[in-house]
Amino acid sequence: MNNPIDELYRDQFDRRLLQQAEEVKESPAFAQARRRVERVVQRNQLRVLAAFREAQVSEFHFAPTTGYGYDDAGREKLEEVFARVFGAEAALVRSQIVSGTHALGLCLFGVLRPGGELLSVTGRPYDTLGAIIHGPAGSGSLRDLQVNYREVPWTGGEVDLEGIERAIGPQTSAVLIQRSRGYSLRPALSVRQIGRIIQTVKAVKPDVVTIVDNCYGEFVETEEPPAAGADLTAGSLIKNPGGGIAPSGGYVVGKKKWVERAAGRLTVPGLGGECGPSLGLNRLLFQGFYLAPLMVGEALVGASFAAQLFQRLGFAVQPAPEEERHDLVQAISLERPERLLAFCQAIQEASPVNSFARPEAAPLPGYDTPIIMAAGTFVQGASSELSADAPLRPPYTVFLQGGVSRYQVEFAVLRAAQVLLERGLLIL
Repeated sequence: MNNPIDELYRDQFDRRLLQQAEEVKESPAFAQARRRVERVVQRNQLRVLAAFREAQVSEFHFAPTTGYGYDDAGREKLEEVFARVFGAEAALVRSQIVSGTHALGLCLFGVLRPGGELLSVTGRPYDTLGAIIHGPAGSGSLRDLQVNYREVPWTGGEVDLEGIERAIGPQTSAVLIQRSRGYSLRPALSVRQIGRIIQTVKAVKPDVVTIVDNCYGEFVETEEPPAAGADLTAGSLIKNPGGGIAPSGGYVVGKKKWVERAAGRLTVPGLGGECGPSLGLNRLLFQGFYLAPLMVGEALVGASFAAQLFQRLGFAVQPAPEEERHDLVQAISLERPERLLAFCQAIQEASPVNSFARPEAAPLPGYDTPIIMAAGTFVQGASSELSADAPLRPPYTVFLQGGVSRYQVEFAVLRAAQVLLERGLLIL
């Protein structure tokens, strides 16, 4: 019988691993997951295409601007396309936004005022956001600005709507909803769940601004958080919406009033989004956004393969192979630090860039635990491309994400299993 995995990889991998991989590829569960992803990709691709056509994007819009960037027609058109695709009133899409954390910071500092309160309703936010909320005295954090902070603990697999309702107080002025799991094992939120949170919040206090951290979630479903009522939604262009092509940047979409507040923090109040030259990046940002649904689909198929293979090898995975996905991240609990290091080193080795590098765990700004990161990417740190990272702490869970080619993900995941086997860290 023709065995395509065996033909491609038989000289590189243990035959028992290849047998496991072949069984995954031929399983009804994998076929079902792949079909589900392809349906989502098709709908999202046509949605993006419609937005480009309705906005009448032209080659003219790829022209660069310099200096202040006044009257940058390409930048304005790009923001129009983002707003259309996300179902939002307005958008701020800039290469000058350096990360998803930066984009969220613009939202928080744009909305919150002294005496107000930020309520995180999905438990503790991911590590780097902590410095924005309650950094050291004098750092310019929200705490320095006399903004109070509280959180609704994440207690299980479901959103605690009753707890959220009870937690909203007279001073609550903004609610933070983190869609993805961060460095935790809680499930990612669906757009439907985000909508239920927003409805709960608005029923108690309609003037609360709802802010969604959308990193890793774009184009995984056929709707985005603004369609569920989010006032502001933010993310990074070197994650899903950059399509593996955007060299930098971030975005904020939502209600026009609040997007303008965020823009005032990117530049200054009074200038807002009127400044910011495109510097010749417009074509890359347009093209990356157009390709993003397809690239997200490749990553999702790769993640499904990883989940099924490592579950077969005896590891706990989240999401489980049969679960619907609401972000790009595949968590695999490796249980031992040496397995975690070996896994990330194998992912780096299977990358197109810096494959010869050997990542090790090290301190990283914004984190209280050493972090190991494998990312042999064309864009530095781009988790739209295949990457794996983890804090060096129990249960030594690695977070695998991205991959603009499902075939690279498949090869890299098999390489990780092979390295574990060779080092005596995996028994078949």
